Amino acid sequence: MAIAYVAENGAIFLWSPQAEALLGYPAEDVCGKPAVDLLTARADREAAVAAQVRHTAGQSWDGVLGMRHRDGHEVSVAVRVRPLLSKEGQAGWSVRAADARAVEREEVDRAILEALFSQSPIPVTVMDTELRYLWVNAATERVTGLPAERLIGRRIGDDSPDSAPTIDRVLSRVRDTGEPVVDFQVHSRLASDPDRDHVFSASSFRLTDPAGRVLGMCQTYVDITDGYQAQQRLALLTEAGVRIGTTLDVKRTAQELADAAVPGLADFVAIDLLEATVRGEEPAPGPVAGGVRAHRSGLRSIREHAPEAVFVVGEAVAFHPGTPQVRSLATGQSVLVRKLDPDEWFVHDTRRAEKIRRFRFHSYMVVPLRARGITLGVATLGRNRDPRPYDEGDLSLAEDFSSRAAVCIDNARRYTREHNTALALQHSLLPHDLPDYPAVETAHRYLPAAAHAGAGGDWFDVLPLSGARVALVVGDVTGHGLHAAAVMGRLRTAVHTLADLDLPPDEVLTQLDDLVIRLIEEDPDCEGATCLYSVYDPVSRICAFARAGHPPPVLVQPDGAVEILDDIPPGPPLGLGGLPFETAERRLADSSVLALYTDGLIEAPGWDVDARLDRLSRTMAGPTRPLEQLCDAVVASMLSEHRSDDAALLLARTRVLEAGRVVSWELPIDPAQVAHARNLTTRQLATWGLEPLTFTTELMVSELVTNAIRHAHGPIALRLIRAAALICEVSDGSLSAPHLRRARTGDEGGRGLFLVAQLASRWGARYDRDGKTIWAEQALSPVEAPTPAL
Repeated sequence: MAIAYVAENGAIFLWSPQAEALLGYPAEDVCGKPAVDLLTARADREAAVAAQVRHTAGQSWDGVLGMRHRDGHEVSVAVRVRPLLSKEGQAGWSVRAADARAVEREEVDRAILEALFSQSPIPVTVMDTELRYLWVNAATERVTGLPAERLIGRRIGDDSPDSAPTIDRVLSRVRDTGEPVVDFQVHSRLASDPDRDHVFSASSFRLTDPAGRVLGMCQTYVDITDGYQAQQRLALLTEAGVRIGTTLDVKRTAQELADAAVPGLADFVAIDLLEATVRGEEPAPGPVAGGVRAHRSGLRSIREHAPEAVFVVGEAVAFHPGTPQVRSLATGQSVLVRKLDPDEWFVHDTRRAEKIRRFRFHSYMVVPLRARGITLGVATLGRNRDPRPYDEGDLSLAEDFSSRAAVCIDNARRYTREHNTALALQHSLLPHDLPDYPAVETAHRYLPAAAHAGAGGDWFDVLPLSGARVALVVGDVTGHGLHAAAVMGRLRTAVHTLADLDLPPDEVLTQLDDLVIRLIEEDPDCEGATCLYSVYDPVSRICAFARAGHPPPVLVQPDGAVEILDDIPPGPPLGLGGLPFETAERRLADSSVLALYTDGLIEAPGWDVDARLDRLSRTMAGPTRPLEQLCDAVVASMLSEHRSDDAALLLARTRVLEAGRVVSWELPIDPAQVAHARNLTTRQLATWGLEPLTFTTELMVSELVTNAIRHAHGPIALRLIRAAALICEVSDGSLSAPHLRRARTGDEGGRGLFLVAQLASRWGARYDRDGKTIWAEQALSPVEAPTPAL
């Protein structure tokens, strides 16, 4: 502040060094001269004269005057004129002056500081270099609920022990480096709001004097609690979207909901699904009325020994009337209890009241699980360790959680229903128990894929053929689900029909190929299939194979050596058309084991098929084992619990009919040979001890040989086989098809095949390159000849 004294006559008689610095005049240049000479404008001179008049009246004057600097430019000066009085009266004037612009800046700074420290809604604090409160504004007092006198001199950690390490570290860095820090988060529990955690966005910068000495740090705090909580809830919801619905398993999805909600939203979560939901059934639309029975499908707690001692996953739950769960299911609305009465229990269950007492919750929510207008269950969320009571924001988040989870649970429920239906359909179409055949001993396994993959179209069969032969079949329909199971059923039925026609393996696959092509034309969702069809003859020990895009069978010799029969022509998958199938024959030793399987047995993620086949071979190699035991060993070695495809395995140990059980004769084309054929048959049945079947067998042999002599050409062969049934076969070189017809009353012929059909339990015809064979079977037990119906 520049100071000058002006005498009563207007002359300057005192001039301070600050005045010299302001206007550039030394004291010797201005003392004794009129003060008005320093003014530049007439208006300022008049103002000075007016001030003199007021001074005479004893008044002060403040204002801004334009003064001339020694170098010639004008300086705007703020002046304060005060009268100087002595005992004698008027003595002159004291003049205080400063640069008007600097004064204006100081006034603005003063106003800013005044507003910042008394009117600002943002808390501002000043800390000394020891991190003690040096100064706080009024907003800090309001937010903390503490007066300034209780804060000044205390360290910041004394009021926020949880966040003290973070604040100390940040402020120490600001003090030591001088680099300001912006937007670091401070968590604090305030005396003005002790039941709620607050989050502040803080900024700090260093305070220094003109010499650069550190005076302390200034901080500002902005309460971002609501925004922080919204961000946290959004993060929880995003994480829940990733974690919930990773599988198509109802119970697993319910557990994922419980896992996602703890600990971010709750200390304890129980997910109770309606029994119909768990079974995959369609619950009734709308809220649930009447008695409520549920299944506890998900449970999670932050406690190491959580309420699992009271609430058990997998148990049946019967909610009592009046419970919040029943209210929520009945109304379809959520129930929020911010403060739980000390006498009210989280779950009303008199059987477990004492145990429940130890797991009391101070706040809880019950949210119905609803999707597509259907109530699937209820989610219960509680807090006991977290002191914060639930609010509307928490309830909204829980409803978002539950809404997303309900859609996933409903998808899983619908998939479970389809999966169970497909499995039921598939199991109904597959053979439940394979009978014992003279040609082979069999064992089998069918293992559906894991629930997420769905039921497939794998199947297997062992079909009896004429001449004690059997057909060993295994197939795989591309795809999963009901559609694949239905296609599998149609193919299996077709195989049964084709087996009855006794066609060679390659012709069977050709007919199946035509059928699959028609199915694809009818339904674009049908993608095709693979199949392996083989026929084993226990008399000749020859097994004929044909495959359509199917993995090769595995052969285990009686000595334990293993061979993969990949020399069988693979053929194209069924449904491509236009490409032929080939039959390959292999003579098998007695007690050889054939393994027929689908690709689900040898394919696995990350594995090469050849390596898997090698593993299958090693598993099956070795000394002779019971087939059931061998099946178990293969399944344990090759299949995992979470397989992505179903697998079928059929093991067949071959048998050979001894020479004494098969007899054959070649007969010339001569009507006299009919009687000879009957005599041969009679003697053979006597040898086998089957005399009770002599009459019917003679009659069938007579009719079949007579027909061959009349209608065929080339040599005639008669063969008798004693296996599970007595089989009579007559072969000739003709390819003409026999047919059954009913003779009229006056006809002398036409009854031959009709009599055979009446006397035999089964009969039919098969063809090969050299002609045909007509065969008929009779049951051995009881060995009583039936009376023909003439």
